[in-house]
This record gives sequence, C-alpha cells and structure tokens, in this order.
Amino acid sequence: MAVNVDKEKCTACGACEEACPVEAIKVDETAEIDEENCIDCGTCVDECPTEAISE
Repeated sequence: MAVNVDKEKCTACGACEEACPVEAIKVDETAEIDEENCIDCGTCVDECPTEAISE
C-alpha cells in the first residue's frame, strides 16, 4: 500500500506528522512521506483534516 499526499489539499497543519508512530512524515510546505520508513499503518490518512493523504 502506498501513501500519497495531494499537495493541492495539504495545508501543512502537522496532524499527520504528530500522529505517525514511526516518524516517517516531515511537514515543511507540505507533508512528505519517507517511504522507506513508512509502515503503511494508515494513521496519517485517518488524521488528515483536509483528506490530503490517501492510500
């Protein structure tokens, strides 16, 4: 399962970064997923208030 960030919808709020249990997300102007460390748990998808992250 691949996690994708819709850069148009991402507001860089940081909710996904805070929720990620393995710290595989960094937020600057938009969320960036570190695919090597991502465990595909889906927590970021559930936490994103703008639905910018999808599987």
